[in-house]
Amino acid sequence: MTSITYGGNTYPLDKHQSVLDCLVGHGAPVPFSCRSGVCQTCLMRAVRGVPPEDSQRGLKDSLKLQNYFLACVCHPTDDLEAALPQEVVCSLPATVTALEPLNGEIMHVSLECHAPLEYRAGQFINLFRDPTLGRSYSLASVPGHDEHLHLHVRRLPQGRVSGWIHEELRAGQTVEIRGPSGDCFYVPGRPEQEMVLIGTGSGLAPLYGILRDALRRGHSGPIRLFHGSRNRAGLYLTGELRELARNHSNFEYVPCVSGEEPAPGLEGGRAHEIAFREIGDFKDKRLFLCGHPEMVSAAKKRAFLAGAAMKDIYADPFNVNAAP
Repeated sequence: MTSITYGGNTYPLDKHQSVLDCLVGHGAPVPFSCRSGVCQTCLMRAVRGVPPEDSQRGLKDSLKLQNYFLACVCHPTDDLEAALPQEVVCSLPATVTALEPLNGEIMHVSLECHAPLEYRAGQFINLFRDPTLGRSYSLASVPGHDEHLHLHVRRLPQGRVSGWIHEELRAGQTVEIRGPSGDCFYVPGRPEQEMVLIGTGSGLAPLYGILRDALRRGHSGPIRLFHGSRNRAGLYLTGELRELARNHSNFEYVPCVSGEEPAPGLEGGRAHEIAFREIGDFKDKRLFLCGHPEMVSAAKKRAFLAGAAMKDIYADPFNVNAAP
């Protein structure tokens, strides 16, 4: 008989019984609503075993790749161990190997984990100042290519973690990190599909990782990156991105400034508005949106109305306010 393990307990699955029905029947605390695979409230992740394909219908490719499934429509034929999404997070120490300013308000932080960490470029980790105070930062590094984890940390007004990173953290110190989490990353497949990347400020961090990961994996379709800031001083990695554009004919880098007259080589205006002006039709395109939450929300809605499928829109809105 097939069994499901959850929360340290193993339960037998009756014939034709879903994972959700089994767990709820045994009193396990699992969230659910529609019971028909539509609302995705019962989303779980297989930490051992492979969920059936049918239980992943409607999920983004990035979630499928991480073995997420919908418990209400999951009827496994082999034993499965499952957890809720927030429960599948590891904690480990990491040593700061380097800190380097990228511009006046963004710091590049390099971390060497004390144990192997499986992640994908564009996901995020939580970095802790102390056991109770941590913040989420996206990964700009590419596994298998970059030796260490790379973060781009923007200093927030009165930011208790970002201020500490900018002013007090030093190379050689050990910090605690947890993760990775998030589904905003490149999924191999459909290499000819056009990709549009739009970011503001340190929202470039996940996009820089996603871009390099896609190019390393041989993505052949056009890739366009629109990175925006209020002024030229807020842009960064411009040299590295222009070098990538020179070396990859399918990649175009579009730096944008919205608060000053654009210098040669820059576009004037908000990054997402320039992107939608230059790309009218988003049907069959893969879209990555990272940075200011208002930009991410507006661009997501606009892309959908312009023909993009929701499963092809990956979003990572950042906290841009002072941290409590």
